[in-house]
Amino acid sequence: MTHTFPHNFLWGAATASYQIEGAWDADGKGESIWDRFSHTPGKIEDNSTGDVACDHYRRWREDVALMRRLGLKAYRFSTSWPRVLPCGRGRLEPRGLDFYDHLVDALCAANIEPFLTLYHWDLPQALQDEGGWTNRDVCHAFADYAALMVKRLGDRVRYWTTFNEPAVAAFDGNLMGEHAPGIQDPRVAYQVAHNLMVAHGLAVQAVRAARPDVDAGIVLNLWTSDPASDSPADLAAAELAWQRGEALFLDAVFKGYYPSAVYDLLGGAMPEIRSGDMALITQELDYVGVNFYSRNLVGAEGNVNPVPGAEYTEMGWEVCAPALRRLLNRINRDYRLPPIYITENGAAFKDEVSADGKIHDPRRLDYLKNHFIQTRLAMQDGVDVRGYFVWSLLDNFEWGHGYSKRFGIVRVNYETQERVVKDSGEWYARVIAANAVEEGQP
Repeated sequence: MTHTFPHNFLWGAATASYQIEGAWDADGKGESIWDRFSHTPGKIEDNSTGDVACDHYRRWREDVALMRRLGLKAYRFSTSWPRVLPCGRGRLEPRGLDFYDHLVDALCAANIEPFLTLYHWDLPQALQDEGGWTNRDVCHAFADYAALMVKRLGDRVRYWTTFNEPAVAAFDGNLMGEHAPGIQDPRVAYQVAHNLMVAHGLAVQAVRAARPDVDAGIVLNLWTSDPASDSPADLAAAELAWQRGEALFLDAVFKGYYPSAVYDLLGGAMPEIRSGDMALITQELDYVGVNFYSRNLVGAEGNVNPVPGAEYTEMGWEVCAPALRRLLNRINRDYRLPPIYITENGAAFKDEVSADGKIHDPRRLDYLKNHFIQTRLAMQDGVDVRGYFVWSLLDNFEWGHGYSKRFGIVRVNYETQERVVKDSGEWYARVIAANAVEEGQP
């Protein structure tokens, strides 16, 4: 069976600045919290850093040519705040801004739509030293940074994302301490979560004031909370997990309040919410990005893991493509949403270079194929999905895992920086060219 997509569907791939750029202190760039975190012994699984990563800062021309070869219609990337404002505010670094200017020009010349994310977790360390996202002044600094970027690039960049995965920034970085800045404090984490939402609202206002004709959105990472059984206890536990997790940000952005389950959880430890904050957060958006990788199977006794008989990626995440269709239908039912883009979806598997120099990665190919099909089925259910960005274009620095996990449809040899398109990448190029996915063998 052939699953054909609408003629204007945007097929793309995604990256993030700290994960690929390298050049961590080049051309006047300021230190980010991820520079500080990765340079702290014991924080990264393989003791690596993002100092060089994929050297994209110097190899961007090669990478844009690679995107063109794959036939990408769009490219989602993030800008590094401390590369253009080394201290987060004040002095501008023109060489950093020029880098993104040249990159955008090259994308436009290649007929690739730029999707720009303003924040993919690399907060300027200078602002973290002032309290980071617990400091409301940082929210206003972010809005100023957003306005700066839109004024410089908004004539060529239509799609502007404020935050990538605020839940990860808040909780992995400030509750579990597994991400920068490495804090473990529930009060800090939930205050950061709220202030990120405030900063989002301020940034959307700043983007629209700077250039009313661009599109503004946010990207949320969402997992379904599937009940382990049909028992009332498991159904209730799964719904509670959804309300405390995914609904935290969805409700704030699209309904203007936090779920009652979050108030029940935190009680007197709720973050400071100032008058007018929730109205500020619910700025009308032009699109919402959904990052999807897996599901949670939830029972009354907690998450079921591992799921009997399930396949797992190198990240320990269950492969469950039908959960994506269920997720899209649920949020489409529960919220009045703008158009949706799948802004990240992909899988880390162990890749081996064959004797012929190629990388045969059938598990990643199957993962992507099945998720594409489930997305098309959700679209036929009535969900307005406009595009799909594979995570990731390149193997890269996978945060706390360093270089031990490979998500790319293009392999990067970190010693030589050679790029080799994997079988999954070659297959994806054929999908884009046909604008269709075939069930069965690739």
